[in-house]
Amino acid sequence: MTTITFQGKPLQTSGELPLVGTQAPDFSLVNGKLADVSLATYKGKRKILNIVPSLDTPTCAASTLKFNEKAAHLHDTVVLVISADLPFAQCRFCSNESLHHVIPLSTFRSSFADDYGVKLVDSILAGLTARAVVVIDEKDRVIYTELVKELSDEPDYKSALAALTDLHQ
Repeated sequence: MTTITFQGKPLQTSGELPLVGTQAPDFSLVNGKLADVSLATYKGKRKILNIVPSLDTPTCAASTLKFNEKAAHLHDTVVLVISADLPFAQCRFCSNESLHHVIPLSTFRSSFADDYGVKLVDSILAGLTARAVVVIDEKDRVIYTELVKELSDEPDYKSALAALTDLHQ
């Protein structure tokens, strides 16, 4: 378990993020067509997992908009926005915001939040995910992680994107 905060109050997660240098845990998430997708779906691509509690909150929306903007310029990289929202709501959000460079995926029917250690296990937010970023290379090796310590804060975009740059230097 890891402790983060929400508006200064402590929250516990179900575990810890995967360690940098390890193979990323496989996952099964649900896309907008209610189909299951896995890590293998994005084989050979670099992956940014933008994990958020819900796209229906200002901070989650902001991080999704920023990663969408950055993703337009990333070569062989997919940005997966992962939340507990239903796939219909995720697609509606992306459509309403004209987001074409991120892929929304739902933890609906999934053990992803536990497998990646980001499931909130206490408070009124229990069952949602903590805010985190996991960057995975084209060989499915974890190259960067960030568990945002205060749930209402945005992630460190610069460091997450730098992990991709550092990968090819």
